[in-house]
Formats: sequence, C-alpha cells, structure tokens
Amino acid sequence: MADEVVVGVDIGTGAARAVTLDRAGKVLANSEAWFAAARLSRGEADPFRWLEGLVLAVVQLDAGPPAALGIGGQGPTTVMPSAGRALTYRHPAGASSDFAGQHLAQAEEMARLYGGGDRPRQMWDFLAAELGGSPDTQAVWPGQDPLEGFGDPIAVGSTVGVTAGDSGLPAGIVLAPGANDAFLTAWAAAIDRPGKGFDPGGRTGGLGVAAAPSDHPSVSEHGIPGHVPGIYLVGGPAASHGAMLDWWSSMTGRTVPDLIEAAAGVEPGSDGVTVLPFLEGERAPRWVPELRAEIHGLGSASDQRVVARALLEASAYGLAHIARDLARHGVTMNRMVSSGAPSRSNLWVSIKASVLGVPVDVPSCPEMAAYGAALAAGSAVGWWPRPGEGEAGDWPTPAFTTFEPETVKAYEEGLDRFIALGDEATRRLRRGI
Repeated sequence: MADEVVVGVDIGTGAARAVTLDRAGKVLANSEAWFAAARLSRGEADPFRWLEGLVLAVVQLDAGPPAALGIGGQGPTTVMPSAGRALTYRHPAGASSDFAGQHLAQAEEMARLYGGGDRPRQMWDFLAAELGGSPDTQAVWPGQDPLEGFGDPIAVGSTVGVTAGDSGLPAGIVLAPGANDAFLTAWAAAIDRPGKGFDPGGRTGGLGVAAAPSDHPSVSEHGIPGHVPGIYLVGGPAASHGAMLDWWSSMTGRTVPDLIEAAAGVEPGSDGVTVLPFLEGERAPRWVPELRAEIHGLGSASDQRVVARALLEASAYGLAHIARDLARHGVTMNRMVSSGAPSRSNLWVSIKASVLGVPVDVPSCPEMAAYGAALAAGSAVGWWPRPGEGEAGDWPTPAFTTFEPETVKAYEEGLDRFIALGDEATRRLRRGI
C-alpha cells in the first residue's frame, strides 16, 4: 500500500529527482522532472519552478500518497518567498564563505535587492511550507548552528506538518524538510567510518571524506558532522565537473552519453590534452572563484572525443587534488562512493578509481541525494533514527557495485600536470595577467 512507502525528492539545477522507498530501503520507483529555469542573473532562480518540478516528480512516481515526503536539494541556497526569488550556490554572494556564511550573505543580498520584510528560507524549508508545512521553522543538520533569522530550528528528519492538498499532491502527507544534497548523499551512502569518501556528482562534483576527532582533532572545527555521532566529513565541492560536459555537449551538438561513449576510444592521458574545469571558478581546494576554465595541449589531431576524455579525466583530477590536500593534513581516503550522473558511466567511474587509487562503489540507485531525502521522510514517521541519533547500520542503503583501481602512469603524470597548470593559472590571476 502507498502509505507503507516514503518518497524523497532532490531539487537540482534543472530537474527534480524522486525515489520511493519501502521500510527495507528498497527503491520501488524513481522519476525525474525537468523544469525550465527563468532567465535571471547568474545564481538567481525562481523557486516556484522548483515547486512545480517537485510536484511533477512525485506525481510521476504513480504510487499513490506516501506516508511521508522528504525534500532536499542544491545548496547553499536561500529563498526570499515574497520576492519569488532565490540565490543559489552559484551566486557570488558569500561564495568563499562556509555553508552558514554563504546563506547569510545570500539573505543580506536579497534584503538589499528586495527589502528586508520577509523571512529568508532554506530551499527545503520553503518548499515544505509551500506544500502545507510550517513557514516558521528551519531544518538543522546535527552539530550545525541554526541560521539567524531563518526560523525556529528543528532537526533534519522532523515533521513540519502535512500537505494541504492544494498543490497537486494529495492532502495529509507528512512533510520532512531535509538538507543540502551533499549531506543527504553522505547519509544515504553510509559514509560512517574514517577513510570512506563520496562524490555526489551533479553540476559541480566534490569530495567528502569521513574522519574522527579522536584521530584528527581539527576535523570537528573544520568539518561537517556526519549522520553518525563521532564522524565528521572534510573536503569540499569541486569545480564545474558536470557543467563542463554540459558545455561541451552544447558546443558539439552531441549528447553527454554520446560524448562519454566517444571518449572510450581515447587512451588514458587524452593525447596530452588537459582541462582545467573552472567554468564558474574553482572551489575546493583552492577556493578561487575568479578562475576560469582552460584547455591545454590542443593540437591539429585533437578532436571532440579527445576533449571529452580530457573532461572526464579532469573531474577525477579535481577530486584527487582535494584528496591530496586532505592527505597533507593527515586525512586519507581508502574507499569512495560515486553517485549522480557520473555513476551511470563505467568508464567515468573506472577513471576516478584509477586516478584516486581506491576502490569506488557505485550504488544501484544513482540518485543518492533523493534516497537521503527519503531517509529523512522515513525518520519523520519513525521508521529510522534521525541523522545524529543512530549508529552505523541503523539506516538502509542500496546495493553497490565495486570498481577496483588500476595503476596508470598517464594518470599519475596527468594529475601532476593538472595541479601545476592550476597553480600557474592562479599565479597569473593574482598578477593581473
């Protein structure tokens, strides 16, 4: 019966992705609903488009009313409901700050633009309120401080009311605002022991690695608390890994899957072509938002498939750069979970495994942020503990397929070249060249 399932929705840049879970954590259905973004300035969005996508994604599941609905998405993203506007992580406001600092900078910028008479909201809190939930609460991940002025704090995985029935969804569904897509992905992927890492994929990508304060006291200061007590996540979001492939698709007129298939015909090392995937600046580990993408080593024989291969390798090098920076501080990764669009490509996953030098686990459900949002929904109706209130193994996870790493000299050389070229680009930027 429908009330024996829960649904989780992840709101991305251009699509809402939903999954239905039963009490065992089995994925019974999934859907994807694309929405057209309003033509606004960089990093500015119409949050009501997200609401439309969310409703459509849930309706497309065609499973009847679930017991609960969990909502998560891209972040940091702040909504000003009365203005019908939101600022996303792509907006420069607070781009070099931590998660809380960027939210507060976004709220300050929207107050300047639209006036300060409205309460700023996190994306998931806003969407839950629009569906019938409380307009006065903010979901807070365990161990994080509430955002000033964003509402009364409640734990992720709590209920904030039920659907009102006037949005296209049936009335009476328990609403559970979730969290940032990276947090939800780590929860769903069981990143619950030191040394285990994850890449959520998506437009940017990134790397988070679990560490314990008992081994590295500083992680409690610089990391994000995990869903298991005593575990912190360190690392950060990368540059425009998924966005670079979308850009190359628009340049070539070929679909992303077609480009990835073509890239398989190119040997490791991409014939000497190296891409710096900084379309929208670089985030971790340099945090230089002014950097822009570069392609090095192009020759007369460099065709579309060579650049496509270089883009796949660049995304792996970006993760490895973060991993190398973490290792300098004593935090090492021995295994990684890959989800999102990259996990659908065996080639892309195998490149990441070999560049990083660790086994990479690919979940049977690639939409792990939506799976994590469904865990929040299940927590709200008492199926599972809320994050921060359980131990490893207390939550279900999907099945995984493991890709083992191979030693490839071209990747070792490519990673060194990638970092050196990025360092040089940073020096040129700072010299004003």
